Amino acid sequence: MTTLTEAQEKQMAALTDGQRIRLDGVTQQVTQMAAGSEKAQEQMRKTLDEQLSSLRTQNNDQLEKMRATVDEKLQQTLNERISQSFKLVNDRLSEVYQGLGEMKTLAGSVGDLRKVLSGVKTRGILGEVQLGAIVEDMLTPDQYEKNVCTRKGSHDPVEYAVRLPGDGEEPVYLPIDAKFPGDTYGRLADAYESGDPAAVREAQAVLADTIRREAKDIRDKYIDPPNTTDFGILFLPTEGLYAEAVRLGLPEKLRREYHVSIAGPTTLAALLNSLQLGFRTLVIQKRSGEVWKLLGAVKKEFGTFEDALTAAQTRIRQTGEELDKLVGVRTRQINRKLKSVELSSAEETAAILPPDAPGDGEDT
Repeated sequence: MTTLTEAQEKQMAALTDGQRIRLDGVTQQVTQMAAGSEKAQEQMRKTLDEQLSSLRTQNNDQLEKMRATVDEKLQQTLNERISQSFKLVNDRLSEVYQGLGEMKTLAGSVGDLRKVLSGVKTRGILGEVQLGAIVEDMLTPDQYEKNVCTRKGSHDPVEYAVRLPGDGEEPVYLPIDAKFPGDTYGRLADAYESGDPAAVREAQAVLADTIRREAKDIRDKYIDPPNTTDFGILFLPTEGLYAEAVRLGLPEKLRREYHVSIAGPTTLAALLNSLQLGFRTLVIQKRSGEVWKLLGAVKKEFGTFEDALTAAQTRIRQTGEELDKLVGVRTRQINRKLKSVELSSAEETAAILPPDAPGDGEDT
């Protein structure tokens, strides 16, 4: 029993030693494998670090090149845009300077015009010139008169008067006088610019009173029915002044109180054009009687011409009949008389009646 136990103990010891030896071998192999794996990982890490460093360097180089290219393009574009902007600004500034020069010139011209228009006589001449230009352009010289006294016994000539047809030989005048209250209209324009309602109303009242006095002056000096029409025309030389008069309701008031109509350049041109059409209609009516007389004379003359033509046709027919009779009857009688005459030969005929030589029958 003791021997068996010892044998078992020896076997167990031998088995334990074998297992320890194998375990040491496995441990050594694992240690070697771990060392190899660590070395391989270290080599791989080192390789990856080198590759990443190289890739980082390449990326930095590429990014630097791209940044330089982008900066260059941006700088070039920016320079071009700035140059264009500066050129545009310079052009605009040049235009502004030129416009300022023109505005200075215009301001000087306006100042000169204001000085010219500051005189009452000068404004009157300007209005008269504009009125004359419209009248002379729309009417013929025999349809108007200039600086004519339209009121009997008056020595105040109106600037222009349209000659309208009357009942007798004398014409009926339509007086037209130009008025240009530039001072009052200028004060009204200044009041509008100031934006002061009270100043505007005051200037409007002054302008309305001035135009009303001018209308009364036209009625008292130039309107004298039946030598003239029962109304006259007050010509305002500017459309702005005429529009302001219309805004104040003056046309109807002046027509009712003073028998004076207000007209601006456009309104007067339209009125004169209507009168011109009336003149043409009147001329046509006057000429229509002359046309009928002419047609009556032509009709009478045509009847005489028809009678003469009929007589000539009769004489021509008689002459034709006489020719037919002469050719027919006389020719037959001559032929009968000549039948007894013996015909000659061609040679004898040529000897008796020689043919015409060249040049015969011509004057020498």
